[in-house]
Parts: sequence; C-alpha cells; structure tokens
Amino acid sequence: MNPAIAKKKIPLLDLAAIHAPLREEILGEIARVVDSQKFIMGDDVKQLEQLVAQYTGTRFAVGCASGSDALFLALLAAGVGPDDRVLTTPYSFFATAGAISRAGAVPVFADIEPGTYNIDAAKACHALERDPSIKAVIPVHLFGACADMDPILDVAKRQGCAVIEDGAQSIGAEYKGRKAQSMGDIGCISFFPSKNLGGFGDGGMVTTNDEGLARKLAALRVHGSLKKYYHEWVGINSRLDTLQAAVLKVKFRYLDEWTAGRQRNAEHYHRLLGGKSLPLSLPAPMPWQTRHVYNQFVVRCKDRDGLKAWLQENGVGTEVYYPLSLHLQPCFKDLGYVEGDFPESEKASHETLALPVHSAMSVDDIEYVCDLIHDFRSSLQGVH
Repeated sequence: MNPAIAKKKIPLLDLAAIHAPLREEILGEIARVVDSQKFIMGDDVKQLEQLVAQYTGTRFAVGCASGSDALFLALLAAGVGPDDRVLTTPYSFFATAGAISRAGAVPVFADIEPGTYNIDAAKACHALERDPSIKAVIPVHLFGACADMDPILDVAKRQGCAVIEDGAQSIGAEYKGRKAQSMGDIGCISFFPSKNLGGFGDGGMVTTNDEGLARKLAALRVHGSLKKYYHEWVGINSRLDTLQAAVLKVKFRYLDEWTAGRQRNAEHYHRLLGGKSLPLSLPAPMPWQTRHVYNQFVVRCKDRDGLKAWLQENGVGTEVYYPLSLHLQPCFKDLGYVEGDFPESEKASHETLALPVHSAMSVDDIEYVCDLIHDFRSSLQGVH
C-alpha cells in the first residue's frame, strides 16, 4: 500500500450509518405498532402496498414474507407446477432457480450478457422459440439494472408464456422509462436488509397490473384463502409483518435520496477508474437502462481473488456475486448441465467483484478505494 494513503475501514454496506439519522423515527413507528398489538396484516402493510404500487407504476402490490416467497408465489399464481419448464438466468442469487424447483418445475437456463450480467435477450428468445413447452420466463434485473425486456416480452406473448420479473435488487430501476416490476405479468421485490429499500429482517412484495392475479396472490400468501377458513387454492403462510411494513414505510421516504447517492458514487468510480489502464472493467449500462439504481457496483478482474484480498487487507469490504453459476450447483446436477454450457455466466463467476457503493460513502471513501485499485495495478506490474 502506498504509505501516502492513510488506512481506512470501508464496509461493503454500512447499515449503521444509513440508519442512524432515522433511529428515533423508526423506533417511534415500532413502538406505535407494539402498542397497537396488530402484528399481522395491520394497516401499515396495506399502506406500504399502496406506496409500492404507485412507485412501480402498477395497479396492485401484495406484501409477503420474503423476496424468495415473492418468486414462489408468482410462479403459483401463474399456474406453474410439477414438471413445467421455466426459463431464467444461470447467474443470479439461488432463490431465482430455487423458487422454480420449489414449485415442482424444471429450471431452464439462457446465458448472460457479459457487460450487464443480465440474461441475454437474444439467447432467451431463442430458447423460448425453440422450446414451446416453457411455461414462464424469469428475467432478473441484476445489481440494480433492468434486463432487455422488450424482445423477451414480445416472444413470451406470442408463445403464451408468463413473464415474472425478478426485481429483488432493482426497486426504482427503469427500462426505457418504464419501472422494473411493471412490465411483466408479475414483478417480485425483496426487502432483505441489504437491498436499496431494506427492512429490519426479511420481507418481500409482488406487483401486477392484473386484478385476477392480484386477488390470487393475496390469497396464496394466506394459505390460498380469500375468506377465513375457506381455501380456493393451496397456498403458503407468507405474510409481511406489520413491524416490517412500518419500518419500510419510514425508509421508503428516503429511497430516492439513497439511490441518488449510489448513482453519484458509481459516477465517481467511473470518473476515477474509467479509461485507465487497469486490470479490471467497469459496469457497462446499456441504452435501455434509463435508471440504474446500483444495488451493487460490480467490476470484473482476471485476478479477482487477488484484488479482493488486497482490498480486504486495506480495510475495504467486497463480495463475490456469484462464485458458482446456478447450472453447476450440486443440487441441480440432475438437470444435466455441465461446465462450458453457459460460458459467460461461468466467466463472470470467476471474475466479478462488488465494491462498496452505498449512499453513506463519501467522495474521500471512493477515492481511497480507487487509489487502492491503482496500487494493485502497480503491484501487478512490479512497481514498488
């Protein structure tokens, strides 16, 4: 490390710093819910659903217990069941493919674009056209940027295939001016604490413009019941806690401000690292991504593990998203995929590294991380 750089500690995500200004406000809301004793499906849940529906530009939003449950409920509502085939990306958090298996269906994969890490629309469309038995497709808006949706939506409509947007990481992101979670039949959101809008525990939401789907989703989250003790479908217990909804309502007011902070920090990274002779490449937003919300700022480096170790040694938190593609996970061995089937996903799993980008970072923090990356380049070149 350059001795001129004073060592700092910069976590990948600093929730303590983000929450500190909201502490009293949030504690007040928690106390209010505790005093009300309405812990399940209280008014705060309904109010948050209305806020999220308005924000995403959808007619309906239905709270649930997690982002993983949101995906599962979406599949159930779309009529996906045993042995149905569902197309998605091999480069995502496990919940995407896990929900498909949980529904009894079979995950089918199409490779990713190397610049955005989202599903390659051309390859997804080819897979849909080649296999008319595919019942649903789940594009993932990874790291806060939308996948290329129009080609997928067009082919899926012709094929009679449901489109479920996995927007766990992308609340507020836009595709050609349209909000994530508003373009497919159903959109899915996660309120896991590390998300741009995160709760104080697990939570999720599904969105739709279809009144019938909204009605079914609302029932499926309470064991398929529209009327107490009468069950139209076999659902699950996946209600969003009133306490979580109350916390999220407070944090929702700051979401766009925090997103703007993430975007500013991403711009600083591009300014300080872009166009330089460095052993890494930066995120490459596509023209259709009219709003990238940077849930993660992910770079590529051939010596990813070396860069990660160097940054960690100097106090900078990083994370590898994701070290093993879904098609190579041991639990999916019976699907018959082998190494080399999805080369872009496999290459990304060996090269990608998330840098801190959260809104509590200062310009000095960004400069510190970038200086360390420049020093890492010098060490590779043998300059001391």
